[in-house]
Amino acid sequence: MTVSDEPGGDRGHPCPWWGLCGAAGRPPGPKGASQPCSHPTVDYGLPPPPKPKKQPEKEEEMETDEEKLKPCERLGGWHGTAPSPSPSPSPFPSPSPFPSLTAALPCQGSPRKVADEWAPPEEKTSECPRPWGQGEAVTVLGGVALTLCHVPHPPECPPIGLESHRIEDDQMLASSMLRHGLGAQRGRLNMQAGANEDDFFDGAWCAEDDSRAHWLEVDTRRTTKFTGVITQGRDSQIQGVVGVALGTRCHPRVSPPQMFYGNVDKDTPVLTEFPEPVVARYIRIYPQTWNGSLCLRLEVLGCPLSTISSYYSQQNEVTSADNLDFRHHSYKDMRQLMKVVNEECPTITRIYNIGKSSRGLKIYAMEISDNPGEHETGEPEFRYTAGLHGNEVLGRELLLLLMQFLCKEYQDGNPRVRSLVTETRIHLVPSLNPDGYELAREAGSELGNWALGHWTEEGYDLFENFPDLASPLWAAEERKLVPHRFPSHHIPVPQHYLEEDATVAVETRAIMAWMEKNPFVLGANLQGGEKLVSYPFDAARPPSETPAAPRPPDDYEDDNPEVHETPDHAIFRWLAISYASAHLTMTETFRGGCHTQDMTDSMGIVQGAKWHPRAGSMNDFSYLHTNCLELSVYLGCDKFPHESELQQEWENNKESLLTFMEQVHRGIKGLVTDQQGEPIANATIVVGGINHNVKTASGGDYWRILNPGEYRVSARAEGYNPSVKTCSVFYDIGATQCNFVLSRSNWKRIREIMAMNGNRPIRRIVPGRPMTPRERLRLRQRLRRTQPRSPAPQPGRAPQGRALAAPAPVPSTRFCYTNKPSCIGSSAASLLPAAAGPAPGQLRGSVR
Repeated sequence: MTVSDEPGGDRGHPCPWWGLCGAAGRPPGPKGASQPCSHPTVDYGLPPPPKPKKQPEKEEEMETDEEKLKPCERLGGWHGTAPSPSPSPSPFPSPSPFPSLTAALPCQGSPRKVADEWAPPEEKTSECPRPWGQGEAVTVLGGVALTLCHVPHPPECPPIGLESHRIEDDQMLASSMLRHGLGAQRGRLNMQAGANEDDFFDGAWCAEDDSRAHWLEVDTRRTTKFTGVITQGRDSQIQGVVGVALGTRCHPRVSPPQMFYGNVDKDTPVLTEFPEPVVARYIRIYPQTWNGSLCLRLEVLGCPLSTISSYYSQQNEVTSADNLDFRHHSYKDMRQLMKVVNEECPTITRIYNIGKSSRGLKIYAMEISDNPGEHETGEPEFRYTAGLHGNEVLGRELLLLLMQFLCKEYQDGNPRVRSLVTETRIHLVPSLNPDGYELAREAGSELGNWALGHWTEEGYDLFENFPDLASPLWAAEERKLVPHRFPSHHIPVPQHYLEEDATVAVETRAIMAWMEKNPFVLGANLQGGEKLVSYPFDAARPPSETPAAPRPPDDYEDDNPEVHETPDHAIFRWLAISYASAHLTMTETFRGGCHTQDMTDSMGIVQGAKWHPRAGSMNDFSYLHTNCLELSVYLGCDKFPHESELQQEWENNKESLLTFMEQVHRGIKGLVTDQQGEPIANATIVVGGINHNVKTASGGDYWRILNPGEYRVSARAEGYNPSVKTCSVFYDIGATQCNFVLSRSNWKRIREIMAMNGNRPIRRIVPGRPMTPRERLRLRQRLRRTQPRSPAPQPGRAPQGRALAAPAPVPSTRFCYTNKPSCIGSSAASLLPAAAGPAPGQLRGSVR
């Protein structure tokens, strides 16, 4: 082990000094190259730190600038003792190179003499340097090296935010990188490689070559008490850390470090806790041995200390004023919390379940409305769902917080919340995959890999387990069957999908039945792993066999031919922007995406097929089978954030959650009745220019979300004549009322007569409509078949007693779909058979 000679002195830090200014490989001593740095104090332009105060009364309170750290103890040259791990199976070859890590604490202000700092413990002062003072060089194998000072028996420290991207890209630095897609910024825990094998971005930091001189460094921009690290291998290949060794020292003598086992595979995170917490601002890692190439992903555990360096950080921190339960809830805790909310607000809440998981856990839902348990005519229904993937837990906790918030604010008389509750029937389902959540919860935050708990107990991905209705729709469009013979909306579920032996999760069946039972208008499913809003279609359309001339795309549209837009594309974009723009950080895409480049064109929204194409998604099924427009909201890069981050995430999403719910009251709404005032269920609402219709609920009421503008809307129902109106939609929240009264038609009686006569097809007659060429040809053929033909006359003379054949009929453009002579015209009327029968002598001779 050696002390680095240039661990970052040229990086422009406030005091680029790392304890020793010596050459690599030479231990510090009287004759070594280590000399005190003479860099001047850097002026931050900020007021000086306050004078020291007395220690806080409570030991568990967070340490401040003024706290004095206890003196270092001499433990054979190293602080603490690490247990020797028991061997565990590993796919990596053994022995394999270990990443060894060396780090040092930079100073702030003028450094003190090196001789004083490296003096034996009995000659040192009774106190370790303050957090803003100079630290000492420390070497750690497979972990991190920090200052010698420590705080015994600390509280548990959360992750500093590498995975969640609270630590920004410019706070991460490396000595080298294999290429740009494997730079220091890629060294975050659970960083994922691109979808394609040759994708530019990869899932780890990789050094330029296999040398122990390379390092990875993180700047927390404040003095931090570090308690451990979590390491992980490279996502795309079997490369990573195999073992970890940790240690700190108080004097120049180097003792052998205590070794720890590291990663046993490339995906499972491994936590390494320091024997004693250490205080520093920068953390640097020097890998010593590795499997394959030198690649690493990590997270650091640390508690920030309030110092002068955190002045700017504190300005951006958000503290929630809502008195809510900011913690992770197990299945039992979730059920108990929902019960408490229901008891607190019994008049506006109701708890029910939509089904059970494969392990028998109930999938609970909370209804919030002024009349819970009943569908009120004219009141739209809205849904939020979360937990499709059990390890994406932020959406689960946000919905539990939303329940508490709506109940509390309704009781406090918040006018915005009261308006939402009284005019909307809200359904909140926090955990659609409770089995997966319990599995991820056992591993804990940051310690479950990217996929642990993602699927159900039976191995299904719930979001992609719905019937693929887009593919048959596009196939029918290729054959020109839409909309006359194949519907563009409310497409039925294929029969093979409903069979008992179909590859369908029990949770999916429960969700589908719940979606068909309630007339939802708008919804969103909350997921994780990215930070954006995705809208349909999620499926990519295959290339057309007879491609038509493409129209030029708009400024916001993509020219990818495989990305097929829905008829409600503009409406979906409006809804997606309503959530993303109200989010505190979702539109800050200048840093790029969580794992790859920004796919949202700096707007925080993207069509699913353009970003992550997949067939059979919940969003596509909801759009093509029901009236509900559904989107996916990806809440953040960290699927399972630490409990300490829930308060910040609630503030980030609170306004977005409320704003998106209010969009259910945008567009048109109304009631469809007959002339006696009776509601007509299952009537079709058609909006001109949008080839996607909705149907009325059991009470004859409907809702159609539309962007501001003027629309020609018609209502149609079986056995009724259609009705057409012009409806206007405005920018203000509040749907425009458009009611329809339909009169009965005689087509129901006509179909009954047809059924009595063999169900022969009868085309609908539209008065005044000219006949098509095909209809004229068919009428001409029918008339020819009904008129008898006479034998051909012999050449040279006409047969006696027989009239000459009539001339060939002349087509007329006045043909109508009727046999009345007044409509057909004189030229066609001559083709009709005489009422008195054939002319005399007409039956003689042969008929051709």
